[in-house]
Amino acid sequence: MSSDQKPDRKPDGKPDGKLAGKSVLVLTTNYGTEEPELRKPVAVLRENGARVTIAAQKDEAVQTVVSDRGPGALVEPDTTLARATADGYDAVLVPGGTVNADRLRTDADARRLVSAFAAAGKPVAAVCHGPWLLVDSGLARGRELTSYPSLRADLENAGGIWRDREVVVDASGAHLLITSRRPSDLDAFAAAIVRALAGG
Repeated sequence: MSSDQKPDRKPDGKPDGKLAGKSVLVLTTNYGTEEPELRKPVAVLRENGARVTIAAQKDEAVQTVVSDRGPGALVEPDTTLARATADGYDAVLVPGGTVNADRLRTDADARRLVSAFAAAGKPVAAVCHGPWLLVDSGLARGRELTSYPSLRADLENAGGIWRDREVVVDASGAHLLITSRRPSDLDAFAAAIVRALAGG
């Protein structure tokens, strides 16, 4: 576990927060991930005591972007998509960014991972353009979800039921599906993930 993965701890050394003992895997490429959609949910999860592992395509820094155009922060991954598995994790998180999501949806390891979480009945969370991965993994069909508005036709053509809401939590299937539209929805998105993992 890298230092970035360690949850906050109390003075007695025990994990602090309602998500102590929970683990989340984040899927990303190495370029084009929207900075707040990666960093904000990760920060909220860690603040609540979860262990977060970032899996990228390569063992190289993730170059994030801001509004799909300007360069954002560099984020060091903990592992690669090829090495990662769903075992030992309680949920998977897919951030957006147009370039990131477009590359992620065609990545066989990303599809394998998100499908494995779904098959195991574990929550799948995706924001903005991240739900493109749900289309290519067959996980949108019959589910109520949201995304960046330009993905609406793609998700509906894949059998999804698209809603224009800041966060949509669909518990109708074998796994919980949590989706949001854009960076301005991140507070609601992160809170929904925390509630799901805390059993709320």
